[in-house]
Amino acid sequence: MSINNADLIVKILKDSGITHGFGIPSGNVLPFIEAMRKGGIQFVLTAHEGSAGFAADVTGRMTGKPGLCIATLGPGATNLATGVGDAYLDRSPMIAITCNINTNLFGRRIQMHIDHHTLFRPITKASLPLRRGQIASTLEEAIHIALSEPQGPVHLDLPEDVALASATEEAPPIPEGKKFRPAPDSAIEKFGQLLRDAKRPVAVLGSSAMRMEDIGYLRSFVEKHQIPFASTTMAKGLIDEDHPLSIGCIERSCRQLQRSFLRESDLIIGLGYDVIEVEYETWIGDVPLAHVDIEPADTDASVNVAYEVVGDLDASIRRMNSLDAGSNEWPSGAALNHKESFQKSLRPKTETFTPHQAIDVVRSVLPREGILSFDVGAHTHQIASQWPVHHPRTFLITNGWSSMGFGIPAGIAAKIARPEIPVVTIIGDGCFTMTCGELIVAKRMGLPLPVVVLDDRWLGLIQVKQNRRNFEIYGTELQREEYRDPPAHYFGVPAVGVRDPESMEKEVKKALEADGPTVIEAVVDPGHYMETVFD
Repeated sequence: MSINNADLIVKILKDSGITHGFGIPSGNVLPFIEAMRKGGIQFVLTAHEGSAGFAADVTGRMTGKPGLCIATLGPGATNLATGVGDAYLDRSPMIAITCNINTNLFGRRIQMHIDHHTLFRPITKASLPLRRGQIASTLEEAIHIALSEPQGPVHLDLPEDVALASATEEAPPIPEGKKFRPAPDSAIEKFGQLLRDAKRPVAVLGSSAMRMEDIGYLRSFVEKHQIPFASTTMAKGLIDEDHPLSIGCIERSCRQLQRSFLRESDLIIGLGYDVIEVEYETWIGDVPLAHVDIEPADTDASVNVAYEVVGDLDASIRRMNSLDAGSNEWPSGAALNHKESFQKSLRPKTETFTPHQAIDVVRSVLPREGILSFDVGAHTHQIASQWPVHHPRTFLITNGWSSMGFGIPAGIAAKIARPEIPVVTIIGDGCFTMTCGELIVAKRMGLPLPVVVLDDRWLGLIQVKQNRRNFEIYGTELQREEYRDPPAHYFGVPAVGVRDPESMEKEVKKALEADGPTVIEAVVDPGHYMETVFD
């Protein structure tokens, strides 16, 4: 039976482990969607192409296979670009396909037509055209590039006539990604000397470590050398944050407390630390840095880079575990005592229902292995500092791209990838207005996804920044009228309102048992953000 090129593309993608693709169709996209239907990759219709990109990003993180998103030409492509850029800076493997006009129309001023390669080239690892006779080789190259470190998105442009043309090639063997070479033994030996000389070392885990094959090396390292450790936002959970050596997340709420502990050390060890989340110079002060990652540290001249171990991260940390254990002078329980003080500072006393109370309620209801997705705003800072994470890939946020609109698509993708694990999404009211249409995706697919909206009537993070800079509060108000009960539903998705921790707990538990999504509108007093965010 003859197949066309769209069928061949779908076969190669399915062979690579892809099971779902997210997007919005148009006439140009229909041949590819039909190939997905016949070929066994489920097409998930989203409300916006940007959400399709976010969902594909998270699918890549959760599965280790490239996420897949699809859009039409012109405005579909420009909308998709936001989600593709997210995968680029957050280092998630992805195949992003734009379906285009027929090749004989290229170069003309045609409705909706733009140069997709010029659009996607700056925000992808590669932007490749799909052409007759080169389908298999191009897909093989794209998958290899997406999975090679540092991982990321590859854009493919598929003209409709190419999609419909008869395939003339066989599907290739599915490639693996390329890893970095191991660092030389001399680098590990010199690092070992630095570690032995240090009296108060601290490790900071970063997002490159999320992609290690064996994250157990991280825990073995800090335990062998009894080194207190922190993490960036995206790296939370690589080691259980209940660990007595954990001090929690850096550079979010109450950040000055974390900086004070880090600056008591005499050696910062960045383990898989990718500065795309936060630059070293923001927080390290004059403490010497030992940077252990797949790429050299990108710092300004103020950072005292004592040494770098650059190469495959698994290989580096595995060999670092063979180093003789040094002694350090951290008092017994120093990390645990600091973490307790830090966590207490995140929860100022109040007479009103606050974001930190709402967050604690959700954490208490969600099991330890449960997955949280959340969005960008003032609540991001609070959640990152406050929420304890016990397992890797259960704490989903964009911190490299840091785009609003991530939370709901991320929750949907996580629930599709891991249907057996409870998932909750927490977002601000500003983010909800951006992506509330994606609720219908969760409803259509029957996903039990509680969506907690922290509703304070403002773009809270921007209001905090205006206050800090002595600007007038302007352009950040979302709603003026007093709150009433929320509507009974959004697009058929039930919506409930909560005003206190007790009703919050009740509704989250109920939502986790539902046969579809539920919106839980938590009306909160954001006043404590002024005390915790950026302090």
